[in-house]
Amino acid sequence: MESKTRIILVRHGQSQGNAEQRFGGHSPTPLSDLGRAQAEATARALGGEGVAAIYSSDLLRAVQTAEPLARRTGLEIVRADAFRERSVGRMEGLTFEDAARRFPDEYAALLRRDFEHVLPGGESYRQLLDRAARELDAAVARHRGSAVAVFSHTGTICILVLHLMGALDAPELRPVWISTSNCGVTRIDINHGGLLRVLAVNDTRHLAGL
Repeated sequence: MESKTRIILVRHGQSQGNAEQRFGGHSPTPLSDLGRAQAEATARALGGEGVAAIYSSDLLRAVQTAEPLARRTGLEIVRADAFRERSVGRMEGLTFEDAARRFPDEYAALLRRDFEHVLPGGESYRQLLDRAARELDAAVARHRGSAVAVFSHTGTICILVLHLMGALDAPELRPVWISTSNCGVTRIDINHGGLLRVLAVNDTRHLAGL
């Protein structure tokens, strides 16, 4: 029987930047009160799923989301800058409204999901894919046959899911976006015989009542 590795991708809880409708990017914005409650609820939901390793973007909002699960399981958080959100350069920290007004061309390229476009002072989705996929592939190799939780960001999770599904291998890429809510959970089983099974995308059932 072929071994199976489960990847559990978790978006960080609501950050102060999310609450203020600002671009987070690589900025060190912390969780809001709601975000901390979402992180605790997520730890309760994942505590019984046999997670053997916890990886996180090294950005504050992701690490704070991973901490409750680390306390519950006794696992160390492996922090990796490769799992950061896409850098949006000059738009980081701005509200969406201000970014659209001050940098209309860059904002429009972001909304188009232009995969190859490098934002001034930032990066492209291609560059995000290269760093995040390399780190995920290494984590799968280290923990083959186990469950691995990765705490990251909506853009990074979207790109990683499309990468795992092979949707980014085509010579011409159509703009596709997979939205993830704060503390939404995506579960994917990699059967090392070749089958990829998508079990859940943006599962938020554990957040009911928050």
